[in-house]
Amino acid sequence: MVNNSSAQAAPSTPSTSEKTLIVLEAALEHSRFTEVVAATGFPKATVHRLISTLVERRFVTIDANGQYLPGPSILALASKALERIDISSIAQPFVDQLVDTIHCTVHMGAISGDAVLYILRKDSDKPYKMPSRVGLTVPLHTTGIGKAVLATYDDETVERMLARAGMARITDATIATVEDFKRELDDVRRRGTARDRGENVPGIACIAAPVHDHTGVVRYGLSISTLSIEHSDEQIEAMSDDLLATAAAISHALGYRGTGPEPGYSSPLH
Repeated sequence: MVNNSSAQAAPSTPSTSEKTLIVLEAALEHSRFTEVVAATGFPKATVHRLISTLVERRFVTIDANGQYLPGPSILALASKALERIDISSIAQPFVDQLVDTIHCTVHMGAISGDAVLYILRKDSDKPYKMPSRVGLTVPLHTTGIGKAVLATYDDETVERMLARAGMARITDATIATVEDFKRELDDVRRRGTARDRGENVPGIACIAAPVHDHTGVVRYGLSISTLSIEHSDEQIEAMSDDLLATAAAISHALGYRGTGPEPGYSSPLH
């Protein structure tokens, strides 16, 4: 007699629908039949049958070299999905969790022309509020978010954007020359995070990290803001692990899978 309390349930077999989705995902990530078979672990006959269906339905195409490519059906679905994406709604739960952890204001910004546009702000339980709001645009060169994004662009792109936007000295701490700013970006690339030490608003310090979209391009940034008198540089730097983990989680939620361009690429936006 079998003791039901100690018996282990047999692993469930994927349904045909699940297998089809698994094969589709593998075909979008791998270009060869053998690679798809290896990635899925399914028998060759199963993979061949499901790939044939996906090709017939135009979710996958095969080029002249026999390599798999995304088909027009999957591209049309992706386009419709992207049109309905609300970035701030996707990021909100991750931002909420970060604020609960570090008890500071968190902003998410997007590149808008040659400025940073705040698209999300979450205040902490502190009695003071930051002088910012969703919809406000701020200069690229004075903000942690701007630096975090620009650090992923090459020098030529950075120089072109700064030339268009100008480098107005907002506070005494603002970096106001191109060469000094490029040296600052080199530090950002080494650290992985960017700092604003009262360069946009006197007495307010920020640490920021880049956020990738589904293509790997950095179009967004995430920052933690606090009063300079409340946290030392060392304490702000200590927040970097939580910040980077949250930025990575948002990037993943936006569809990024770690295949974006290396720092220093030329932005397709400019």
